[in-house]
Amino acid sequence: MSKAQIPNLEFQPITLHPIGHVERGAGDEALSHDELQARPARIVLDPALTDGLLGLEAGDDVLVLFWCHRSVGYDLQVHPRGDSSRPLRGVFAVRSPRRPNPIGVTTVRVRRVEGNVLQVVGLDALDGSPVLDVKAHTASFDTPYHTWALQVGTEPSGSSDPRTRRGT
Repeated sequence: MSKAQIPNLEFQPITLHPIGHVERGAGDEALSHDELQARPARIVLDPALTDGLLGLEAGDDVLVLFWCHRSVGYDLQVHPRGDSSRPLRGVFAVRSPRRPNPIGVTTVRVRRVEGNVLQVVGLDALDGSPVLDVKAHTASFDTPYHTWALQVGTEPSGSSDPRTRRGT
């Protein structure tokens, strides 16, 4: 089922303002996901937000939330990575950019901080993608539940590791 816009819900609209944008070389749309992540990129923040980078250093991992600005419309069921030999999955079970709110999230490695610019590797956002937020990657917030639960001994016996069923 394909939709052109988000269904009318009773929620109030949310307004987001980009804090910056992604810069990378021309031709990025032709690259595979893996090739895109392997190439360095620059995240250029609004200069007024430079002080917010205090404490970020080369070697840090950060989460980058960005708007998939070239994504148009969405499908509620997709073949993972567009591979029709793979079974259909719901859009919320994959990482497709074609979703009701085309927000991307990727953990990247900071290579350098220069003023209001982060040089990173691991980013799968395209050139010009608006950056919505940058957050420090920390084990206390970003460890998957199953891993965390095993570490603290709260995972019920007989539960299955969700990573074994991923099709994304």
